[in-house]
Amino acid sequence: MNSDSDLQIAGDILEVQHLLQPAREHPSTVSEFVGLARSIAADRARWAGIVRYDSASRWYHRLHQGPGYEVWLLSWVPGQGSGRHDHGLSAGVLTVLEGELTEHTERGTQSLGAGAQRSFAPGYVHEVVNDSLEPAVSLHIYYPGLTEMPMHPSQSAPTAVDAVPA
Repeated sequence: MNSDSDLQIAGDILEVQHLLQPAREHPSTVSEFVGLARSIAADRARWAGIVRYDSASRWYHRLHQGPGYEVWLLSWVPGQGSGRHDHGLSAGVLTVLEGELTEHTERGTQSLGAGAQRSFAPGYVHEVVNDSLEPAVSLHIYYPGLTEMPMHPSQSAPTAVDAVPA
């Protein structure tokens, strides 16, 4: 991603639908990564049979790796959360595949149901939690691939914390 990325120019790319691009073999812009996430989400046969649920800790699986990026599949049973963190130098796209997740940021709290997407730049601080009574599944794309996930002090009530991709 270059310094004049479409995320910096357009703000939240998901709010500017005409800028979204179909998935390319080797995505390189925010809109192309959003397109890749949408194409994987639509191909349920590619991910549904892989998902596992673990009540002791969040389950995660690297689904795909490409030049400069990684695609992760995560499951969340009720009450599981990521803890407040950022993704170091990685930007990313979060897509909810099944269920509902809650994202807490400095701007507030947002409920993310199946099909919801969030894109974020490096240094974006958030906490993701399954506050619902049903399990959830999410897809995460990081570019460059995730090498660190610094944790931050919580601003709200404590939740279950696992230091894995979120």
